[in-house]
Amino acid sequence: MIPGLDGLRAVAFLLVFALHADYLQIGWVGVQFFFVLSGFLITGILLDMKKSLRPREYFSKFYGRRVLRIFPLYYFYLLLMTGVATWLLSIAYRPGYMKIFLGQVRYAVLYVYNFFFATRYAQNTNFLDHFWSLSVEEQFYIFWPLLILLVPEKVLKKLFLAFIVLGPIFRLAFFLIQRSGEFSFPANPVSWFIYPLPFSHIDAFAFGAYLSRYPIPKARLQFFILLGVLPLIGYTTQYLTTGEIGKISAFGFPIFLDHGYQFIWGYSLLNYFFAVTLYRVAKEGAFLRFLDWKPMQYLGKISYGLYVYHAPLIWFAGRVRDLGIPEPTAKALTVLIAFPATLLVAAASYHLMEKPILNLKDRFFSLKRSEKQDVAVAVVPE
Repeated sequence: MIPGLDGLRAVAFLLVFALHADYLQIGWVGVQFFFVLSGFLITGILLDMKKSLRPREYFSKFYGRRVLRIFPLYYFYLLLMTGVATWLLSIAYRPGYMKIFLGQVRYAVLYVYNFFFATRYAQNTNFLDHFWSLSVEEQFYIFWPLLILLVPEKVLKKLFLAFIVLGPIFRLAFFLIQRSGEFSFPANPVSWFIYPLPFSHIDAFAFGAYLSRYPIPKARLQFFILLGVLPLIGYTTQYLTTGEIGKISAFGFPIFLDHGYQFIWGYSLLNYFFAVTLYRVAKEGAFLRFLDWKPMQYLGKISYGLYVYHAPLIWFAGRVRDLGIPEPTAKALTVLIAFPATLLVAAASYHLMEKPILNLKDRFFSLKRSEKQDVAVAVVPE
């Protein structure tokens, strides 16, 4: 296991939690960090497996291990929330909200929720909205192993760089498609249409993949430069396009990147920053005292469950507002209830369900040379 990566998963989750708790508007970038981590780890795993396994074993063992890691929690949650929503609907508790979930959950079952989320037909629900990113990850698993197997290693660098360039090109293409008016289904504004599509994030995965084999020059210097320059670029863009800098906690990059065409170029900048950050941690050992702190390591270990369960628990905790408790007290109480509840539920899920199933991976899909390298993807860690 590479030191610091569990801690990075924890940081990414905490960013997302802070966003959904309405305390940190830049928190959505935690998902981008997950994507970069996934590209880094999965590419390394696949390249090791390619060297040691025959093609048939390469696919069967990769997908077998992924299924055991991802599917049990994923489908348990969907079944659980379907039961909860059905019961709440039967007692007429917020029936409109429950119907939204029940009407949209079928798209998550098929791992295509992100495509539905990109349409004007989608309706927001804390029970399901965060599953768009899990759909993107799963779609990445479908085509990336085949690509890694077929492409010679001497061509990999060009492949990764090509996908890094394709990211903003895809986003530009989706912008033009939506603006053309030829299709009625895309979400409006256009940034909402672009955000959930898997092609829009191919550069995030490619940045991570690049790190698995190639260095970033002067990463330490680049990290500190980007740390200062990115907020400056963000605030300036917001001011020039809206006349104000927006919410301070968004650092000039609010979710969906609505203004100044950030939805085309903004993701690339942020993904590169996360790639540099990951390189600093994984290759240069930066920030390990904090990232390998036991609580951070544990949060990273159970971060898949934390991510899956946190949004509905924030929603349920937020019902303290129904008691007439005013803001900002209600917002603070929501966090004080939701965070410990998320930690408790995710920990129970990991130890009682996920870990016993994980123990089956080496029994049914054991690896040879790649065995010690099989750390899981960012959103769904070991």
